[in-house]
Amino acid sequence: MGTERARALLERAGRLTLQTGNLLNWGCLRNKCPATPSEEVRDCIQKTLAEWSSKIGQDQNQETLEVLECTVAQAIEKINPEERDELKVSAKLFIVGSNSSSIRDAADLACSALGVAQLDSVIIVPPPVEDGINLSLEYLQPYWKELENLVQNKKIVAIGTSDLDKTLLEQLYLWAQVKPSSNQVNLASCCVMPPDLTAFAKECDIQLLTHNDPKELLCEASFQDVLQESIQNMKANEWIPLWLLRYSVIVKSRGIIKSKGYIIQAKRNAS
Repeated sequence: MGTERARALLERAGRLTLQTGNLLNWGCLRNKCPATPSEEVRDCIQKTLAEWSSKIGQDQNQETLEVLECTVAQAIEKINPEERDELKVSAKLFIVGSNSSSIRDAADLACSALGVAQLDSVIIVPPPVEDGINLSLEYLQPYWKELENLVQNKKIVAIGTSDLDKTLLEQLYLWAQVKPSSNQVNLASCCVMPPDLTAFAKECDIQLLTHNDPKELLCEASFQDVLQESIQNMKANEWIPLWLLRYSVIVKSRGIIKSKGYIIQAKRNAS
């Protein structure tokens, strides 16, 4: 009953917002160590969809909506306002589609999910460029401008980048009104930080961080596959992921993760 109802809702909705809630509250995921970040994302989507669809039959208020919200209610954990100053809320935003306006939607949903007015830091990952084309400042600019607007509107405190070499990071730094506060470097591509990047980052007070995320954490094909696996016989090929945001809430004084989760938004391209 739940799966059939879920399929019917997905076939009529125009957008899907999927929220995992705090993964540390999930017993089935808490004790599991996925081999890769991509596997973790797939597991989270699959388990969130399964839990959500199993509850639909019990929810008489679930109506056909343009934006369908898929959440695990028991895992949702908002931040206590009294504890806000003791916590750092960070996010990494992966844009799958090429629409820079998705950045505002992602920030708004993250703040709403966590019950906060602003995010302390956001690292942006624009859509991958086509093979044979180098990432350029012109490609980054519309995404960075959206982030700058959110900083100016006090929705985000600090903004950062991922996988920029020294040349491109310097170009962005010189052009930007709001300077990048950090740049992530993938350790799979370099075991040692490039000296020129390290020197420039130190000179401009840019924090260099490391990560092990793939270039595409969630591609269109992977998203459609996990939808099809989770809800049988649905028209998964109609659904296109727009963006994926991974957040973490860290206790500043102890450096431990209090909360971690994913928010994903997708749209349906009905023929």
